[in-house]
Amino acid sequence: MLRQFPFGVACATMPVMEHASPSAAGGVRTLLRLEGLVLLAGAIFFYARAHASWILFAELFLLPDLSFAGYLFGSSAGAAAYNAAHSTLGPLLLALAAIAGGLQAPVTLALIWLAHVGFDRALGYGLKYASGFRDTHLGRIGRSS
Repeated sequence: MLRQFPFGVACATMPVMEHASPSAAGGVRTLLRLEGLVLLAGAIFFYARAHASWILFAELFLLPDLSFAGYLFGSSAGAAAYNAAHSTLGPLLLALAAIAGGLQAPVTLALIWLAHVGFDRALGYGLKYASGFRDTHLGRIGRSS
């Protein structure tokens, strides 16, 4: 899907739901958060086995959160940017391509990215709906939740 943004910028975006639908609750929400925790632990485990730099890990761990800048262009653009940076699709495709090409550095970057996604999921930060930043597939986040 191609989306037009202000200043004549166009880019491909991930699909975004236009309205909040029922989100995960109860045991399903807990299971999804546990999956995030396992993803975080697994990514850290394999990162350690790769003997990569922990300084690099610390420097890049929060990089996907730059996608918050998408919200400067509205809720729909923000949700698309956030979801693109916080889905497991990107880091998994990066890792697969790197492994297929015999490249180590992109695999370590993918592991950092996966660790971030897992961390956010474990904390309850899910993929965003276009209805607003606080509306996620793991439930509503924020003080009034």
